[in-house]
Amino acid sequence: MAYFPADMPGVEPNMDDTGFWDNCRKHRLVFQACSECSVLRHPPTPICPHCHSVQVKWVEAPDEGQVYTYTIVHHASHPAVQSRLPYVVALLEFPGLPGVRLVTNVTDAPPEKVFIGMRLGLWWDDLDDGFSIPRFRPKEPVAS
Repeated sequence: MAYFPADMPGVEPNMDDTGFWDNCRKHRLVFQACSECSVLRHPPTPICPHCHSVQVKWVEAPDEGQVYTYTIVHHASHPAVQSRLPYVVALLEFPGLPGVRLVTNVTDAPPEKVFIGMRLGLWWDDLDDGFSIPRFRPKEPVAS
């Protein structure tokens, strides 16, 4: 069952992030890296901000991350999410992938129990439109 209702606006890939979303459909979390200097980047971009190369590769991410920062959403930005309030939007970091951060949701935990540094595990939210969204939940049990 999807985390957000089916009438929530969906993913609209562009020419830079199509590789990211294609891999997500296969339940593979990957991030873009420069083939020349190996600098990682997310969101994907057409040119390396470090060496200006246009050559890219995709690097597999671990299936766990930790909260770098987060916010608890109390006001619906779209009518479709009203039933999910409050929910957590977090910026995650990944071990071994310096500089890469991903905006996602923290699920399966009361919002007030989420904290910076919290270890989270990946799960795939398979949507009806064929896309899969990487979402994360606590690695350890969280008391309600």
